Parts: sequence; C-alpha cells; structure tokens
Amino acid sequence: MHPLELFKYCPKCGSVHFEVNNEKSKKCADCGFVYYFNSSAATVAFILNERNELLVCRRGKEPAKGTLDLSGGFIDMYETGEEGVAREVREETGLEVVEARYLFSLPNTYLYSSFLVHTLDMFFMCKVKDDHRLQAMDDVADSFWMPLDKINPEEFGLDSVRQGVARFLDEHKL
Repeated sequence: MHPLELFKYCPKCGSVHFEVNNEKSKKCADCGFVYYFNSSAATVAFILNERNELLVCRRGKEPAKGTLDLSGGFIDMYETGEEGVAREVREETGLEVVEARYLFSLPNTYLYSSFLVHTLDMFFMCKVKDDHRLQAMDDVADSFWMPLDKINPEEFGLDSVRQGVARFLDEHKL
C-alpha cells in the first residue's frame, strides 16, 4: 500500500475529496491544497572513543528490538541536523556532543505504531565531551563501546544503519 492511501481527508479544509494527484501527492478537489508525502528527517551518530571504539546501542523497543543500533532519531521541528543528533545522543546515552560533522545520508523506512514512516537518515561523526559518562536511557536497552574489528553490520536491525555501519567500516579500515 502506498502511504498516501492512508490520508483520506484534506489536512487544510478536512474535505473527503482528497484525491491522488500523482505518485508523490494528493490534491483537494474542494480547496486546491496539494499535499506531498516527503521523508521525515532523522539522524544517526558515529562516536569513537580514544581507543577508536564505536559507541553501539542495543534497541530497547520495536522496530528491531534487541538488535544493535547507533544513537540517533527523528529531528524535531526547528532543529538543525546537528542539534537533533546532539539531543538524541544526550537523551539516549547521557553524553554531550561538542561537535557534529555531517558525513552522508541514506533513505530508510521505520515502522512506528504500525505506520511505515519514510525517513532520510543523516549520518554524523560526533565528538563528545566525556565518553566515560555513558548510560543507556530513553529507548536504548544498553550502550557500550565496541572495537571496530568486532563490529558486524548484519547485527544492526535497521536497514539504513546496517548500510551506514558497513560504509563507515569500509572507510575506517584499520
């Protein structure tokens, strides 16, 4: 099912005459409003400690509960990518990001409350103030430092994170 099929009413006027306009949008026959279904912005953090180990989390909630992950999440309205990744890292690990440098992005889908959210996941290389104050919080069941040579991308539960970790490891070969 295409995600636009779930939107039955015009978000501007509430009309039921909210019809397919093209493969990316719906248009209201009453008020003319066109709604484009776009990706939601999300962040992912690569954080290395002084031993060149990567900060890895274990997912505490679905989707992919129990699998490996990296700290990150959805960007709030009025946040930059850098602000969003710093907030997510703080909420999930207690660590304070002092620098976030954009690396690359990957498209993804994320099942949230039985609704498939299309995302654009932006990957950042982050430096933190003190990597010794690590704690698992929010939707993270566990967080720990893992040597790069022990990381298997296939153990990461989300598609874009798995692809991003593989790319990161390929670019950071020991």
